[in-house]
Amino acid sequence: MKKCLRSIAVAVVCCLAVPVMAAEKVEPVRMGCGIMTFDTVPGWGFDEQGRSVLGPTHGGVVVDKEGNIYTSAKLGVFVFSPDGKVVRRFLGDEYSNIHDIEIRDEPEGEFIYGARNVAGEGIKFHAETGDIVLKLPFPKESGLNLKKFAPTAITVAPNGDIILSDGYASNYIFKFDKDGKYKSHFGKKGNGLKEFNTAHGMTLDTRYNPPRLLICDRNHQPKGRLVHYDLDGNYIEEVITGLGMPTSVAIQGDYVSVPDLHGRLVILDKTNTIVAVLGNNEDPKTHRNFNVPQDQWREGIFSGTHGSYWDKEGNLYVQDWNVSGRLMKLVRVK
Repeated sequence: MKKCLRSIAVAVVCCLAVPVMAAEKVEPVRMGCGIMTFDTVPGWGFDEQGRSVLGPTHGGVVVDKEGNIYTSAKLGVFVFSPDGKVVRRFLGDEYSNIHDIEIRDEPEGEFIYGARNVAGEGIKFHAETGDIVLKLPFPKESGLNLKKFAPTAITVAPNGDIILSDGYASNYIFKFDKDGKYKSHFGKKGNGLKEFNTAHGMTLDTRYNPPRLLICDRNHQPKGRLVHYDLDGNYIEEVITGLGMPTSVAIQGDYVSVPDLHGRLVILDKTNTIVAVLGNNEDPKTHRNFNVPQDQWREGIFSGTHGSYWDKEGNLYVQDWNVSGRLMKLVRVK
């Protein structure tokens, strides 16, 4: 724990956002440190009037093989080209309020997997056409009697098994086969070592062989943590604590990006040591705050960091939990 807190302190000092240039118009802001240094791209993803096109955001981000960026919002899923132009949208009730998304390349094409907390289901649809091929409602076969089912995270094992976290309700994590048949569940709500207090985010941690589940235990005391479980639901270890309110995780190579709802993004290396902190917001009025309108956004400063994803060049796309719909591109400085 002391090691984690020391790492956070060092990272915050080393990773203050520094403007690249000072001018009246919005200029890029440089943030991070060392090999994890990034420049923001002001206005990325905005329309011709300079406004966000998303509507309220409370979701995730993924990138496909072609480099297109998918982000989920209240209205549905928006797909952007790398230069920030909308190339397609999947809107309407069946695509609304997807809290977390993953993407997977399969023989039939690339597919988006989503956890829909409001609708109480998991979902799988074709990334190009939007055709929905699978829905995962609460599995009655589990024998559980739940008053509420509100999935917050989803990921897929190498064999196609689907893992769905009920992070806004029971905190059980459910495992299905590739066809949606219930297999098992694990975990429960609480602050014990093998319990979850808001199992909010989750991904397949491919830094390890065999891969593990990397789970964001957002409200676990003290101050949020990441934990490892194997793919059969067996506890492995507590990875790191003291992360504030970690909301999701995304892997690229040896690195993990971890959005913190307090308004920052933490990057860990393969030893799970903090190597950079991006967008750190020290203003108690605007961090962990959904209601920061676009005209009050500050370049290079986040407000309610919720989702992130890497592209193949190591650039990051970061979504804020935000009333006006905020999605940012951070370009890796070579």
